[in-house]
Amino acid sequence: MAKTDERICIIGGGPAGLSAAMYLEKKGYTNYVIYEKLNKVGGKCWSPKIKVKHNGKEEERSFETGAIMGAITYHAVSEMEEFGGYYHKGPDFKEGEPNMRREFRKTTGEVDHPFEPKVNFSFKKLSGLLKLKKQMKKLNKLMQTKYVGYDCYGHLGVAKGEYYGISKGVDGYCGATKENSFPNYIKGTNPNLKDLALPFAEFCRINGVEEVQRIWIAPFTSFGYGFFDEIPAALVMKYLDVTTALEFVNMKLWTWQDGTQQIYVHVNEKLQHPAVLETEVVKVERPEGKVLVTIKGKDGKEKVEQFDKLIVTTPLDYFAKYADASEEEKELFSKIIHERYCDYIATFEEGKSPNISGYLVENMVPERLGHAMVYYNRWQCLDRDCPATVYALANHTGTPDVDFDVVMKTMDEDMQKVGFPIKEKMYAQEVYYCPHVSAKDYADGWYDKLEALQGKNNTYFAGEIISFGDMEDTCAASKDIIGRFF
Repeated sequence: MAKTDERICIIGGGPAGLSAAMYLEKKGYTNYVIYEKLNKVGGKCWSPKIKVKHNGKEEERSFETGAIMGAITYHAVSEMEEFGGYYHKGPDFKEGEPNMRREFRKTTGEVDHPFEPKVNFSFKKLSGLLKLKKQMKKLNKLMQTKYVGYDCYGHLGVAKGEYYGISKGVDGYCGATKENSFPNYIKGTNPNLKDLALPFAEFCRINGVEEVQRIWIAPFTSFGYGFFDEIPAALVMKYLDVTTALEFVNMKLWTWQDGTQQIYVHVNEKLQHPAVLETEVVKVERPEGKVLVTIKGKDGKEKVEQFDKLIVTTPLDYFAKYADASEEEKELFSKIIHERYCDYIATFEEGKSPNISGYLVENMVPERLGHAMVYYNRWQCLDRDCPATVYALANHTGTPDVDFDVVMKTMDEDMQKVGFPIKEKMYAQEVYYCPHVSAKDYADGWYDKLEALQGKNNTYFAGEIISFGDMEDTCAASKDIIGRFF
């Protein structure tokens, strides 16, 4: 029987930590503490307010530096919305709401229309699009038949040809319906799922659907999740399951008026115990039956607190640096790799801001590492006065990383070439992004080894690495952990 009076420490006030607290409360747990070292909640869901001028007037608008959008498959995020009382806009956007329009541009600045056969018509283009359509249908069928079970949250059992977890899909995917898809734990065996450990490019090749990468690359690589020659197919297809991918294609997406960060600000405000900000966990010791956590507040003073259980939602590869990690934990967490994702919010020379978001697909390959891949125009109503966020990847397996300053300069040059000369950077950052493991370590059962550690030393591991580094999968992973172990 659950001991709901147990004292629980949650490390991290991002989506994983706040959703863990919410789900604990829903199960009757109230004796918990969330420690967040920053002065804000939301983690990479950071939506700063910036003053902008439009039609001679100054106003304040929210911008995004991390998560941007959601879709109908964002079940956990919907639960967060309901708990906090803060809801998304769209997919039918009204005037004055941040919408998700987008275009494609070549690196020369020319607007491209890769999926519109009547624009710049040629028989070669038409043939390519017909081939793409055929392969999309094939992939859709494959995922519902050959790869049944692929669209569960998380990766448990996949390396062994099994699936277990909360069903992610709707309308029949994973045996789910709109009524039972969340939460709906399903379990089964499907040896074909082992293919998901392959790099996505190889997965597409063996299934004869190489062309679909043209669809998947924009919402995946440009959003900082890595390149298809190295990323396990499971990460691609579990994040962009067929339903979600089609929502992207058809632009049936969600945004949030004051930014994604406000989802978590509102949740935090409704929790019985809001996150303790500017408080860093500097040491964790786990003697028999206890969890001792040393915290350092903004005054610089350290204090030791005792807990019954620990939930770690921050990067696990950093955990070994401040905790009494076992050799097994050290070995496993040392295999975690992450993306170096860089972005900035910028203003542009007068009248030369993009008035629509844009993909630079030619830059979404390892050979163009450090180049701008996408720019995000959030406010259509601001037209050419709207600042934009510009994004690039700075690392790729087997390739030297690109220095941050070089990335910033390269992105500036790219935006100049496509016709949007930068005037001023208002905010710039490099982010620890999309923690994951290599295709080899995935196939070797890394996730099942992590599962075996859950609960040892009264410690539970949540966060992005458990499922995927977007806010939906991250929150759903917390739901799974709380549901199964508390």
